[in-house]
Amino acid sequence: MRVLIHCVYYSPEVGGLESHIVGLATGLVRRGVEVRVVTSRSVVGSASEEEIEGVRVRRRWLPSRSPAGWFGYAIASAPLARRWAAWAQVVHAQSFASVPPARFATWGRKRPLVASFHTSHFLRRARRRIWAPVLGALVRWPDHVLAASREIAEVASRLGNGRYVEALTNGVDTDAFRPLEADDPEARTTRTVLVPRRLFEKNGVEYLVRAVPLIRSRVPNLRVLVIGDGPERPRLETLARELGVGPAVEFLGSRPHEEMPALLSRGEIAIFPSLMEATSVAALEAMSCGRPVVASAVGGLPEIVDAEVGDLVPPGDPEALATSVIRLLESDHLAETGRRARERVVERWSNDRLVERHLEIYGALLEGRDPRPSIAGDH
Repeated sequence: MRVLIHCVYYSPEVGGLESHIVGLATGLVRRGVEVRVVTSRSVVGSASEEEIEGVRVRRRWLPSRSPAGWFGYAIASAPLARRWAAWAQVVHAQSFASVPPARFATWGRKRPLVASFHTSHFLRRARRRIWAPVLGALVRWPDHVLAASREIAEVASRLGNGRYVEALTNGVDTDAFRPLEADDPEARTTRTVLVPRRLFEKNGVEYLVRAVPLIRSRVPNLRVLVIGDGPERPRLETLARELGVGPAVEFLGSRPHEEMPALLSRGEIAIFPSLMEATSVAALEAMSCGRPVVASAVGGLPEIVDAEVGDLVPPGDPEALATSVIRLLESDHLAETGRRARERVVERWSNDRLVERHLEIYGALLEGRDPRPSIAGDH
């Protein structure tokens, strides 16, 4: 089988969506599928063409990281997508911004088009009247539509006038993301929690910083490792100093994806204080590393987190966040909670299961069958 993936961002970009697409592409290659990826040259210095783990990657111009920039990239990438679609048997658009060039690539050709809708960008734009008809058309065009959470699936189906959209949670490489022995001398004298979040307002890291003084009132040796970068970082560093917890909150910046298993293994709990979320791949990766998760009860997070593997809290509520973190850190069953978190990811959301479902969808479309599962729902 030959599959063409069109996406805005791909490795060496770091992020949940990017790791999902890389995991899918490389997993397909391991199953004997030929995979090509059309993506943007979003990282300065990245090659215009290369092969990564058996995946042939070509990059095109990205004017900016914005809707206007995505539109420009769609135009710039369309000719290449069209040429490579002649080679492919299936074309898969990853995100709503990739649907137009992927549809152009398959126009007049008998090539099934699959689209996946991820991230809170889709949900935010779905609320705006000017975007609703555009997104509705993007939902109706493909032969099969996937969504990273039930919330996104429901919104996409509504925009598409009742079009069936399959909720399929993103996957994790459970072999790479596993509990490791952390090389961290400070772990013997501190209680460490992790915040693997890019520093954008929607990710709610401000509320974790505001919760730190409350947590330290019960856990004075608390240490917070913030893994990620973004425009909010200067304001958050200033806020930590103003609250008197600057030394306790370490901003590690963005780290390569391959370093994340070791970094996640340094903490006892991973925290996701999001104000808006799809299904967080970073949360799944933390769980796969055996870390209990405290997360906001928004978007797709309640689909993966509950009291058996961590806790859910109201978004934007530092007091509730602090209470949850303290309760877990003081629990005698913290390690068992982490073991259950990993077991759940391995059972339900491994990359192997994700790849298998995609192969089922691609095969059904190529044979002219309905790719919907026998029991519609989240896999």
